[in-house]
Amino acid sequence: MNRLQTRSVAEVLVETRGEVSAGAPDYARVKIAAVLDRLDEPVLGVRVRLVQEPNHAMARPSRAQATVDVNGRPVRAHVAAATMREAVDLLQDRLVSRIARLRHHRRPTRTPLGWADGLDPEHRPQRHHRAPEERRLVRHRSYSAARLGPLDAVFELEAMDYDFQLFTDAGSGCDSLVYRGAAGGYRLASTGPLPAPVPGLVTSRLTVPCLTGDQARARLDLSGLPFVFYTDAATGRGNVMYHRYDGHYGLITPAA
Repeated sequence: MNRLQTRSVAEVLVETRGEVSAGAPDYARVKIAAVLDRLDEPVLGVRVRLVQEPNHAMARPSRAQATVDVNGRPVRAHVAAATMREAVDLLQDRLVSRIARLRHHRRPTRTPLGWADGLDPEHRPQRHHRAPEERRLVRHRSYSAARLGPLDAVFELEAMDYDFQLFTDAGSGCDSLVYRGAAGGYRLASTGPLPAPVPGLVTSRLTVPCLTGDQARARLDLSGLPFVFYTDAATGRGNVMYHRYDGHYGLITPAA
């Protein structure tokens, strides 16, 4: 019996934004379907987003993102390229590496060093430049996931293709953050005492600042960094304010 007859295969739903070429959605469906055909697990949902930025001065105006629900476990990939066809090709490769994290994570021994996939940084999406006075907080997301260890948080970061992952440390109970270092590798920061060393992670020795939302926004603008991790002055919890790809702000906070 054909394997496709024995497992669940979801339709590849493609949405577009901007002047995406007419053939790009079908091309994306074919390339992502080829990834799904390699899987033995049920695929419960697949969404692809293709975005063509109108700014022709951008080096990588074509963005492609896919989120796949593999038997209840979401996996995400996000890339940018000079053309949409190149972006979809890169998306296919990166999605394969993201899904591979699921199998790698089940092994008894693992370190973050084994998860690096060597994606050229130039293929990560660019952030749209927007004047500070035009920026708005357009997304506020809370997380309520179970407490994690730092290595499990890195796994979440990698599986979802994020630049950082906010979590509550299972050992200390403190709000913490794992993120990609500027020179590669992964770093760990915590709102509590300096965490114990974790193999494969560089622990930040900088004190996490206590800020209001307005102060965090000002620091984000002045620093030029992609995000600011801080203790919220009102709640005492670790928050992350970050620059979105559309040039506005996003905020992630722990659920109460």
